[in-house]
Amino acid sequence: MITLSTIQDARRRIASYILSTPLVASQTLSEICGLPVSLKLEHRQTTGSFKLRGASNAVLQLTEAERARGVVAASTGNHGRALSHASITVGSRATICMSRLVPENKVLEIRRLGADVRIVGRSQDEAQQEAARLVAEHGLIMLPPFDHAHIIAGQGTIGLEIVEAMPDVATVLVPLSGGGLVAGIAAAVKGMRLDAKVVGIAMERGAAMKASLDAGRPVQVAEFPSLADSLGGGIGLRNKLTFAMCEALLDDLILLNESEIAAGIRHGYEKEREILEGAGAVGIAALLARKMAGLRGPIAIVLSGRNIDMELHRRIVNGMNDPLQKV
Repeated sequence: MITLSTIQDARRRIASYILSTPLVASQTLSEICGLPVSLKLEHRQTTGSFKLRGASNAVLQLTEAERARGVVAASTGNHGRALSHASITVGSRATICMSRLVPENKVLEIRRLGADVRIVGRSQDEAQQEAARLVAEHGLIMLPPFDHAHIIAGQGTIGLEIVEAMPDVATVLVPLSGGGLVAGIAAAVKGMRLDAKVVGIAMERGAAMKASLDAGRPVQVAEFPSLADSLGGGIGLRNKLTFAMCEALLDDLILLNESEIAAGIRHGYEKEREILEGAGAVGIAALLARKMAGLRGPIAIVLSGRNIDMELHRRIVNGMNDPLQKV
């Protein structure tokens, strides 16, 4: 398990490399729920998502020799962007492996940062296989998107900021994919407020952690296009950390359909004046869909990212029935 002390150390390490993002009250969601609701604006992080925290914590602990070899990771986009940015700050270079399901706007931004981009297959698992090959053949340093102690601890710094800004927080809603974000936040929040609840939110299309928790072990799932593209991919059949942490620390896990995710994106834009990608909007979407019984407040929702294709965003806010269908 990643401890509270580990997360506090990560916070000190990355303080000058990331933004401490605000936690702001949402009047509209508070009125809808009848409970105080605040939004953790992590989508305003430097690279447009929370991923910079974990990536920075990991690269800052590399030796000079490791930095010279370069780092590699499989990514659905946001980790690749964060790792590319963080690598530059320490004089290293990143290679990012992605599947053809990753939106083009995310691929282009990673290329802009100077990373070596490899597009492989149609799943995160295939991209991970390419990353593993590069480690074996070229000696690159693997820094995966979630199942890594330094990555989890870095993401957990969000939990520290939430509790400091809202000491009586009762429920935290967190986007869930491979589990690095929710595991880190849960470790931090429960380390400071034992009775607080942490709820993971995922999409119905290929929810790998949900399938794995139901099976009692990591399992593979099929990957499908989704508005919450950042939540795609498996958790790894040899998962070392996040599966066990989610099993121990998660209080609930909610799945959303595509219409519900779209409603979260629209609400974020129309009512909160925030541009959110699908994964960043799932906490809002879960509240709007009223899928959680016995909610306790105050509630904090992590808005995890904003790196959405703006043409897709336009189609969603205009209410198109199938926004993923390009016109």
